[in-house]
Amino acid sequence: MVTIKDIAQKCNVSATTVSNILNGKAKAGKETRDLVMQTVKEMGYQPNYIAQGLRNSRTRIIGIIAEDITQFTIPKIIEGIMEHCEEKGYRTIVQNLRLYARWSDQWYDKDKDYHSILDPVLQEMLSIHVDGIIYVAGHARVIHCFPKGFRIPAVMAYAYSGSNEVPSVAIDDTASAYEIVKYLLDMGHRRIGVIGGRSDNIHTQKRLLGYQKALFEARVLFDPGLVRYGNWSRDLGYQAAGELMDCGVSALFCMADQMAGGAYDRIEERGLKVGKDISVAGFDDQDMAEFFRPGLTTTRLPLNEIGLEAARYLLEKIETGKIAAEQPGEALETLVPCRMQMRSSVGRAPALWQA
Repeated sequence: MVTIKDIAQKCNVSATTVSNILNGKAKAGKETRDLVMQTVKEMGYQPNYIAQGLRNSRTRIIGIIAEDITQFTIPKIIEGIMEHCEEKGYRTIVQNLRLYARWSDQWYDKDKDYHSILDPVLQEMLSIHVDGIIYVAGHARVIHCFPKGFRIPAVMAYAYSGSNEVPSVAIDDTASAYEIVKYLLDMGHRRIGVIGGRSDNIHTQKRLLGYQKALFEARVLFDPGLVRYGNWSRDLGYQAAGELMDCGVSALFCMADQMAGGAYDRIEERGLKVGKDISVAGFDDQDMAEFFRPGLTTTRLPLNEIGLEAARYLLEKIETGKIAAEQPGEALETLVPCRMQMRSSVGRAPALWQA
């Protein structure tokens, strides 16, 4: 392994001069700087960031722990984190827990199994002296993954820590659902069916609140008989759409684009047209949404923005020792709104359905 001493000997300068040049502190002349940097390149010198960090009490390395990078939400969040860290001169290390690959969605309540995977990763991150950790969840819920008094700064992305020690950055499900349901109401729809995920899921609960808020403001009575719960799948969308059409809805609010795809299938099977006979709105704006025919009106998750905000929180904590908005005793949460994508799947309500 090439060392600073090797570079110094080759250039006939002191090791201190080489170190200062590499760290931007040198007062050496241009000729000497150019010689050192050229020699570094030729000899393939790689700095030992961990050793540097131990000397400086900082490694400028951020650990990212992902529940499973196969989840469609996670890569864009990680990209946002890495973008901000790179801009601020920090490097990142990503650890993939592969929780969904290991156990599908059957691990949420298996605390012992979960920690058997998580805890060694936390210990490894601490052993290489990362300056902080961002945990990236696959879906929103309260996650107690960092022990109380965790010795380095940490942030939760796309879920909730439930702690004032660990800031959480998540999507604003309620406001985003409100926006899209209000759009359906503005288009004259009054009987709007809902196809949601599991009833105990935070995304489902918060999006349902947004739906109810929009109905309340429009003076439309909430009918729990127009709500269906399930597993976020296309099959559920297909089944629930049929049931809700039998209830006389003119529009469907699907809490995931996958379920909207199933609704499309059922609507077309009945010889009806999406956007004309039955309007459909989704949630997520996955890549498939714009290729539906007609294109799916949905709401885009601010995944990159969540990553950027989580990184901003963490670096602020690392560099200042505090977060300006922190309130003692209160969980610190930042909710990032989605952006509605208006396509052709929502039309005006047929006259017979309008109030």
